[in-house]
Amino acid sequence: MPRSRLAHRLALLTDRDALHSLAVAALACAASLGMVYVGYLVHVVRVARNAPCEPARGETVLLFGKHAPGGRPDPDFQARLQRAASLWQQRPPRSMFLLGGGPAGGPTEAALAQARLVELGIPADAPLVLEDRSRDTLENLRNARALWKDAAPPEPVTLLSSRYHLARCALLAGRMGLRWELCAAEPALSWRPRALWRMAGEAAYVCWVDLGTRWARLIGHRRMLARLG
Repeated sequence: MPRSRLAHRLALLTDRDALHSLAVAALACAASLGMVYVGYLVHVVRVARNAPCEPARGETVLLFGKHAPGGRPDPDFQARLQRAASLWQQRPPRSMFLLGGGPAGGPTEAALAQARLVELGIPADAPLVLEDRSRDTLENLRNARALWKDAAPPEPVTLLSSRYHLARCALLAGRMGLRWELCAAEPALSWRPRALWRMAGEAAYVCWVDLGTRWARLIGHRRMLARLG
């Protein structure tokens, strides 16, 4: 049965491998007086600022969903959907994966995306593939990869999401061995406090995952590494 967003997050925070990697990242940040974290923040901001709005290839698009309480997509989610519709109108991709599950009894992010894209003019028989079981970005990518059956597409997959979220998407896709390109939902990076807060949180997550993975490789911790595979 699908878990609620809160239950999913609580499960992650009680996972010993997740806590192990979190402790490593926190220690590195503390030992560097925060400079390690600042480096990741600069990286997240740079990716968010420089990401293009039009992919070079765009044959296989992964559209990341977003938590939508009450089945109502927020402005970030709406921007992602508008960008996906725009890409379709310019040059329809060979396939578009709509990513994101939802709580039991409620609409999934993938289903909400499909309904909205049809409203925006994408044909009902378009090659939209719904991945409606995941509850976070890592599961989005892992489940999408499973839908490709034997192997990932030979060309880069297009990761379409909000600018603040793209560094995380790229990191996880790279850890899975996927070839990727980025596509930003918004035309330009916003410097409003809410956007800065989002990027600060993403920097903490990217720091956690990246340093945790590096540490797991250093000590040969296969179970930790398998969580990102």
